[in-house]
Amino acid sequence: MKKIISVVGARPNFMKIAPIHRALASMNLNNYMNNHLEHLIVHTGQHYDFNLSDAFIRDLELPKPDYFLGVGSGTHSEQTAKIMIEFEKVVQKENPDLIIVVGDVNSTIACGLVAAKQLIPLAHIEAGLRSFDRTMPEEINRVLTDTISNFHFITEKSAYTNLINEGVDPDNIFFVGNTMIDSLIFAKNKVDNSKFLENNNLTKNEYVVVTLHRPSNVDNRESLAMFYDIFEYLSYFKKIIFPVHPRTTKMMKEFNIYDKYISLKNLIMVEPMNYIDFLNCMMNAYFVMTDSGGIQEETTYLDIPCITLRTTTERPITIELGTNRLINPEPDIIKFEINNIIKKRPKRIAIPPLWDGNAGNRIATIIVNNILN
Repeated sequence: MKKIISVVGARPNFMKIAPIHRALASMNLNNYMNNHLEHLIVHTGQHYDFNLSDAFIRDLELPKPDYFLGVGSGTHSEQTAKIMIEFEKVVQKENPDLIIVVGDVNSTIACGLVAAKQLIPLAHIEAGLRSFDRTMPEEINRVLTDTISNFHFITEKSAYTNLINEGVDPDNIFFVGNTMIDSLIFAKNKVDNSKFLENNNLTKNEYVVVTLHRPSNVDNRESLAMFYDIFEYLSYFKKIIFPVHPRTTKMMKEFNIYDKYISLKNLIMVEPMNYIDFLNCMMNAYFVMTDSGGIQEETTYLDIPCITLRTTTERPITIELGTNRLINPEPDIIKFEINNIIKKRPKRIAIPPLWDGNAGNRIATIIVNNILN
């Protein structure tokens, strides 16, 4: 029997693993390898909220993880070390033939290091993405994970160039598309079940969705005060849906600015949403303003304008195709871009190649035919 372990550490990881799990399960169901394939999911607990994690599992029709490591929060070093210690125990018990890691969170590099030190083949989903900004912890995780990976599954062509420039064997790079878009397409069929807009008396295009969580944007009082000013300005044009990340809430309260946000007219602050509600919000928003990575891709596929509040992006295809605007998070620049989008809503040029809902199937096929054989 061949055994694969896939690692999830944060909610977006569920979205990236779910299509691969469904594809591998389908292969087993159809006796593709005489049922000699076992796929285990390990949740490190790097980010964990019981209700939200269960909601993501339900929305994406995933089984509950086979292992939950429960490492919790901590500094980057503490968290990485805890994950390595606990994941090594799972690896020694299960002795997998392949370990799959996704994205760029601490769980990605931690479990990747365990795989490399145990001489177990490692596959990186979403490999090769680069912001070329080493001040981002995610960039360090991306670069190091690709250095120790045996197989690299990429979402866009820029990733191929990056990996080749870093000396990766082209035979080990597979352009397969984007499993996050697989999950989006899968979940779109369930959006009608969401009552979020109805419950908040919202209609299509009358609001903007905003997400903020990066330390550079929320870890100092000046930034949070600046974003209040931006929200106040934006609220003259549109209502604002603001799913508040726990980190952002913590810092708002620490800087005594939380109540000021709550009192702002046309600002609807909500707890982090389950995926179906959030997808419904994105699909019906006039535009999205974010500092997230994955949301840049989702809005590109959905043809929803996106303002990315960062100086760099590891997903250049979203810029090239016209829906994503990368801007320095300074007040005058943000207001200028808001005005531009209000006046003329940009349209996407095309859907990125292979973002068609079949990336999970391609990855599973390559794993079974090329890697585990």
